[in-house]
Amino acid sequence: MSFSYSRLSKPSGKKRLQELGDYKHRKNEIIPPHGGKLITRYYPDLKIKDGYPVVKITRREWCDLQLIATGALSPLKGFMKKKDYNSCVKDMHLHDGTLWSIPITLSVNDDTFKILKKKDIAYLEYEGKVWGLIEIEDMYRPDKEKEAVYVYKTDSPEHPSVAYLKSTGDIYVGGEVKVREISDFRFPGEFFTPLQTREEFKKRGWRKVAGFQTRNAPHRGHEYIQKTALEFVDGLFINPLVGETKKDDVPSELIIRSYKAIISKYYRVERVFLGILPSAMRYGGPREAVHHAIIRKNFGCTHFIVGRDHAGFKNFYGPYDAHKLLESIPEKDLGIVPLFFGNSFWCKECGGMVSEKICPHSEEFHISISGTKVREMLSRGEEPPYEFMRPEVSKILINFYKSL
Repeated sequence: MSFSYSRLSKPSGKKRLQELGDYKHRKNEIIPPHGGKLITRYYPDLKIKDGYPVVKITRREWCDLQLIATGALSPLKGFMKKKDYNSCVKDMHLHDGTLWSIPITLSVNDDTFKILKKKDIAYLEYEGKVWGLIEIEDMYRPDKEKEAVYVYKTDSPEHPSVAYLKSTGDIYVGGEVKVREISDFRFPGEFFTPLQTREEFKKRGWRKVAGFQTRNAPHRGHEYIQKTALEFVDGLFINPLVGETKKDDVPSELIIRSYKAIISKYYRVERVFLGILPSAMRYGGPREAVHHAIIRKNFGCTHFIVGRDHAGFKNFYGPYDAHKLLESIPEKDLGIVPLFFGNSFWCKECGGMVSEKICPHSEEFHISISGTKVREMLSRGEEPPYEFMRPEVSKILINFYKSL
């Protein structure tokens, strides 16, 4: 299913494109986009012509293409050329000095490279459909081992992104893209572009907005962090990642259902906005935390919630490595305020949700359950303790595990 801008904006054709592409920060806006300007690459009138090669892209590349199209990856206009890629990998900046932590690349194999050498344009196909094109400006052979070690801090194929790098083509194609269609990722009611979220925040009168990244079903710890953040801002943007996750992660549709269930009952609904993030998860720890913060800045968030082991995977990163990296970045470069939270849990002695920063009691009084144990309980049809997870969420997940 695809999304049409007509749902929230009436202009069409060249006028619509001009409004999207020429969007600039105005005095009454919340926060300027990363790089100072929201850059979109959506061309609804793009025609497919004969004579150009077609490159089949991965789901990760398709997700990135969609984010570039809507401006979520501003200031990128396409897949990285060699100078930007090398600078990003080594120094966590684009070639012009703009902070950027995760390489956004398009990979091809040697056979495709031979075809593209003679062309200046290639169409980008995913699941049998052409979504747009790339204007080929650069082709280069990256050092993927260096990319893995610098970006993901490991060269172990056990890490999902290292395994991905090893599975894709050895040549990167760089250049600006044009996207003819934008997908709503089967969440038409929760899909919003950065331009739309900015307008929504402005309409609600939110000057300070905290973004929350998640790929998991909500438990009481998440709720505690979100509500604590709400004490300091005007609104909360809950932004679950739905583009691509691991096979053993809870399906995105259940994450959305779970959040809808608890927001309607336990939150001030006028202070919460739920919208999906159609991105691929890298499980990149500290560097991905920076990436997530930049994306939420483009959506219009002024603050970004960073929890324990943000975007982590197994034991590849320390529990607060993301905090340390974000703290080391100058405010003028990041442009969004990180809100750091420790591990949260229910303490029987304190009589409520607390974090390790404030609770003085030992672990014997804490109700904190590992993900593995929670999955085991849910698969047996058992509800985790109320102090750990709301029953509305437990029931949704129990039904899911029963269906397996």
